[in-house]
Amino acid sequence: MENFVYIITDSNRTNLHVGMSADLSGTLDKYKLAAASFFNRKQQLTRLVYVKTFNTEKQALNYLELLSGYTRMQRERLVRSCNPNWHNLTSATGFNHMVISGTNPPVQRSAHLVP
Repeated sequence: MENFVYIITDSNRTNLHVGMSADLSGTLDKYKLAAASFFNRKQQLTRLVYVKTFNTEKQALNYLELLSGYTRMQRERLVRSCNPNWHNLTSATGFNHMVISGTNPPVQRSAHLVP
């Protein structure tokens, strides 16, 4: 089973949340449901801007810990290195099919920056 490390943000890019999930589609659905309850419209974490897949949970957890230690500027550089216009990757045609079928989302192959 593949594991995903992702960065999700709000429409104003105020918050950059790093997370890990084995079920990315389900996790994104939970963010959408929770957004209405806990955040105002501008703070809703609904834009997936970075995602990388891993074969094992341990690899994903190690990468999550690395990204969690990044400063905001380092996270922004990482996103810009593979998604310069900060597009919502869930809007990409076939994103759900890629996640479900196990193929890599478009930004997975990007090189990560060293802190």
